[in-house]
Amino acid sequence: MQHDATPQKSTLARLAREERLLPVSLFAAAAFYAYGDTFSAWLSHPVGLALVFAALFAVILGAVLSVVRHADELADRLGEPFGTLILTLTITTIEVVAISSVMFHGDNNPTLVRDTLFAVIMIILNGMVGLSLLLGAWRRPEQRHNLQGANAYLGLIVPLATLSLVLPEFQPAAYGPAISSLHQTVLVFMSLVLYGTFLLLQTGRHRVYFTQRHGSEDHGPQHAPSGHPVAVHVILLFAYMAPVVYLVEHLASPIDYLIETIRAPAALGGVIMAVLVATPEAISAVRAAIADRLQRAVNIFLGSVLSTIGLTVPVMLAISHLTGHTITLGLGRSEMVMLILTLAVSMITFASGRTNLMQGSVHLTLFITYLLLILEG
Repeated sequence: MQHDATPQKSTLARLAREERLLPVSLFAAAAFYAYGDTFSAWLSHPVGLALVFAALFAVILGAVLSVVRHADELADRLGEPFGTLILTLTITTIEVVAISSVMFHGDNNPTLVRDTLFAVIMIILNGMVGLSLLLGAWRRPEQRHNLQGANAYLGLIVPLATLSLVLPEFQPAAYGPAISSLHQTVLVFMSLVLYGTFLLLQTGRHRVYFTQRHGSEDHGPQHAPSGHPVAVHVILLFAYMAPVVYLVEHLASPIDYLIETIRAPAALGGVIMAVLVATPEAISAVRAAIADRLQRAVNIFLGSVLSTIGLTVPVMLAISHLTGHTITLGLGRSEMVMLILTLAVSMITFASGRTNLMQGSVHLTLFITYLLLILEG
């Protein structure tokens, strides 16, 4: 019996070391539950504001990274595209909770959903894609991916992004960028139906579109398997999600203070939300590209954009209708140009099934341009 207990103790000890961030996340959630009012009072002082924001952002980001780590393990166990679906749907849930928390805190911020969606698209399709392609092509002339899968993603991303973020700006003046009820209903229905159809095809008859068929990626798991049962990773994934959902509500206070009191650019709230939800996926995509698993990277960053538009938009529109909070989706002129340019360049980048160093450089240039627009705003 003692001989059998030793490996079990060793496994539990290793699991405790790997998940040491979980008690930190739970402790932070308990601290804000007990002393939330005290921490809120610190926001009126620059140092206190910086400390509260940095602590919350670091803990939430660490917990989200742990969620992604367990999603990656499940991805290796379940295979593509189911693993990537777990990752993107989990991040979308965090995104909806984060946006809702900030939107309902303090004064109504009708452009938060729009700013977050636009920031996610810019960060992923320009920053994440550019960095992944650049680092992935550093040691090899070019990388390959499944052209049919990329076309399937972009075939939905382009129309959904245009209908959600561009068309509202060209509605009759009576509605403006805060789209009409009929437009909202059609957009919600269309987004959910198209995304649901896409999932059926991705996990069914066209599953091969989202796997690499050239053999360059079939090198086994992206990282060494943990050895823990699948159930353990599922439980831990939800265990990390719980403090994230709670702490992100408190992150709304410093963000709201920055925008409303310090008069920071209104788009800053969307950028912070986008960085929070896009960073873990960016890390996974970059790692996959460096390991010459470009198809895995393509599934992550295009799947992330599609789930953000196809799921976050209808959910937030539904929440807006139920709560009476107005949502403005139409982009301004400069943002609209950047969106159209990004979508056009993305279609060119993934049109051949091969990527190289130049394409990564172009996407990073567009990302730098996006950052300059924020600073000027």
